[in-house]
Amino acid sequence: MTTAPDQQPAQSPGQPPTIIINNNASAAASAVVGGAGVRRRRQSPWAHFWLFMLTAGIGNVVYAVHVSRWNRDRGL
Repeated sequence: MTTAPDQQPAQSPGQPPTIIINNNASAAASAVVGGAGVRRRRQSPWAHFWLFMLTAGIGNVVYAVHVSRWNRDRGL
């Protein structure tokens, strides 16, 4: 007995149903224990404060571009 690819096969009355689990999580994601994986880098308000005070705002732009590029390169 054949079925079309998009249809489920018929179940016999005496058999338990077939259960299919589609798990989309990768093995590497489940291997991270205790948050030891690569985490998104955040903007530090204190770094921005001191950069503003010491570099008249130019350092803020450089710091923000650095953090944004770091996150983008790692797909975060």
